[in-house]
Amino acid sequence: MVFFRSRPGWQLPESRVTAEGVFWQRRRFMKSLIGAGVGFAAASAGACQRSPTMDADLANTLGEPLNGARLNGAFADAGREPTPQVYASRYNNFYEFGGSKDIWASAQALPTDPWSVEVTGLVKNPQTFSLDDLTQRFALEERIYRFRCVEAWAMVVPWIGFPMRSLMAAVEPTSAARYVRFTSYYDSAVCPGPSLGFARNLPWPYTEGLTVEEMANDLAFFAVGVYGRTLPKQHGAPIRMVVPWKYGFKGAKSIVKIEFVAEQPATYWNTLAPDEYKFEANVEPDVPHPRWSQAKERLIGESTAMFTWEQQPTVIYNGYREYVAELYG
Repeated sequence: MVFFRSRPGWQLPESRVTAEGVFWQRRRFMKSLIGAGVGFAAASAGACQRSPTMDADLANTLGEPLNGARLNGAFADAGREPTPQVYASRYNNFYEFGGSKDIWASAQALPTDPWSVEVTGLVKNPQTFSLDDLTQRFALEERIYRFRCVEAWAMVVPWIGFPMRSLMAAVEPTSAARYVRFTSYYDSAVCPGPSLGFARNLPWPYTEGLTVEEMANDLAFFAVGVYGRTLPKQHGAPIRMVVPWKYGFKGAKSIVKIEFVAEQPATYWNTLAPDEYKFEANVEPDVPHPRWSQAKERLIGESTAMFTWEQQPTVIYNGYREYVAELYG
């Protein structure tokens, strides 16, 4: 389904958007570069951008080609060029495997085969889905979304997956369901946490939550792929939440259980520091984190060092006001 809406003020005009045929030709070309150990950067219609080099070990984590997902035209332009994958796939939070941003190597310990997701709670049709069930039962599409971390850095990511409301339709939440709890994979024998001692006091497994209305929103998405390939483990393989109007910590990775519940569920970061990480966690530039401002964000990109920290103003709801403002009005 393609949604027809007025263009947000931050979004580029049609004259500056790469034609779809050109986009797919470039994607096929850039995928071939990955096989040679070269990361790819999205090229704008008006300029040629040098692809940054990618370490061969990192390139080997990027997953298998994921074909057949159509680009959703409503989410083909995030108002910025997609972040080169060489950066997006090696600058990640995944606290089950450590506190470093350069977590991609440690995250390869995540076991993903076989995988299942239990959907239970206040639903008429509780089910357990294998990964094949999820990718074959629900039509996959690509959406290019802005990503904003509560730590005040940002990316643009081309996800592949399906709308959360498709899963809701399959399990049919009852009228008593008001919230949804998402639980991530955790095994203390596999997941050391930020440090072995500190990890014992953390509220594992990682859980997140949404209201039922948020989960049913047009934007709410389950990702099973990124950059044209299956999800790398550092991105939250094999399935993760993507809710682009909220801060990134709301995007639970490696989901194993989804529960529809009547009461607001406890969540990982809100449990650890409720004064810093709210349950709602919408991107609001005028609401500072207790230890830093949210008025600006730093874009991850290329420089002579690992990242360019180009600052720009943060946009309310991460630029998705037209989709979500009515949820909070």
